[in-house]
Amino acid sequence: MQQYQLLYVTASSEDEALSIGRVLVEKRLAACVNVLPKMRSIYWWKGAIEEAHEAVLLVKTTESKAAEATRRIKELHGYECPCVAALSISPGNQEYFDWIEAETTDEK
Repeated sequence: MQQYQLLYVTASSEDEALSIGRVLVEKRLAACVNVLPKMRSIYWWKGAIEEAHEAVLLVKTTESKAAEATRRIKELHGYECPCVAALSISPGNQEYFDWIEAETTDEK
């Protein structure tokens, strides 16, 4: 049985997030990407505490497409080590999951 995933991704800006999201949807690696344009992050990086404004991508995909979507995000991303975390979103609304499945099918 197909499993469905939400990829949580941070980006340096809304423009970068929109660019990555558009590629994922165009390539059918995601059925939908939500971009949340502004958040404030506090994190450790190379031994120092950093603060930054970032954007968030919520990528809806299938488990079978998650690895390829992650690879593509890493190719397109400006960060040395981008945050890409996969969360299972099953169970839930099966009609929604059927839509994700249909929209990530290559034969369109």
